[in-house]
Amino acid sequence: MTWVSLIFAGLFEVVGVMGISQVNQRPSLRSWAVLLGGFSLSFILLSIAMNGIPMGTAYAVWTGIGTVGSALVGMLFYGEPKDALRLVFIGLVIVSVAGLKLLA
Repeated sequence: MTWVSLIFAGLFEVVGVMGISQVNQRPSLRSWAVLLGGFSLSFILLSIAMNGIPMGTAYAVWTGIGTVGSALVGMLFYGEPKDALRLVFIGLVIVSVAGLKLLA
């Protein structure tokens, strides 16, 4: 269950980052709610996950999910570059996160 919490924590981090983008584009109550709600849920779920996963591993996986998710959202919805080298490095982050899961 701790790994499920950690995965959802990473996904809600991406929601929080999307909220930052929305606040920068059009500040509104909804965009602030997405930002604050996403990051709040992310931190709560991260703290739950850290009850059963070592802190260093949990933080690395959490930031990895957030990094990859935010990069993919940027490419899919915000017109960020999709060049091959960028995708290779995103793949390296995914492989690193999977490796940490295998070792934990």
